[in-house]
Amino acid sequence: MRDQPSHPTPPEDVLEIGAPEQFAALSHPLRQRLLFALGHRPATTRQLAAQLDAKKGNVAHHLKVLRDAGLVRVVETRQVRGGTEQYHQRTARHMVVAEPRAAGTAAMLTAFAQELDRSSTETHLTVRHLRLSPEKAGELGEALTKLVGVAEEDAEDQPLHAVLVALYQQAPPTSTTSPARPIQAGTAPSTLSANNPATGFTETERESTGFAE
Repeated sequence: MRDQPSHPTPPEDVLEIGAPEQFAALSHPLRQRLLFALGHRPATTRQLAAQLDAKKGNVAHHLKVLRDAGLVRVVETRQVRGGTEQYHQRTARHMVVAEPRAAGTAAMLTAFAQELDRSSTETHLTVRHLRLSPEKAGELGEALTKLVGVAEEDAEDQPLHAVLVALYQQAPPTSTTSPARPIQAGTAPSTLSANNPATGFTETERESTGFAE
């Protein structure tokens, strides 16, 4: 039995997200994970349920929401014992959200957290808070984008990895608070460390410098 459709129609290169139903579709972690899973090849509901460790009924429901929003499409339908089986594919390799919504961003980050939790290998997570001029922030953003963009993939029999890149400027305080107590010379900044055995990384938080793995 074939695990892939014979001649799937290649997805479009870029899809700009702007319709209300598209924003709504992106606001659920499982739908985000389905889009992650469909980023490389088409798959059936059965295959996706097994890959994501989710119930077939839930996967089928969320695939319909994504189809109705124009984010995935059926590229082949074939007869199997007891009915039909459909292969789904993303409508575009890259989905660009010009004006991100909080619900969609929260769902995406939750989806990544769930993926991290299910990973059986060592993961890498680094977060830093830096004071940067707009020019330097722009240069850093371009460098990060280029670093991910030029990474070459290995053969299809190699495991799939995910890379999440984010760069943002923190919002200014909305209320007046008392100034932070300055750190005296010779006093180390306070730290907070926690080891996460599920994901295999250690987080260390430092005042002023943020936290890094």
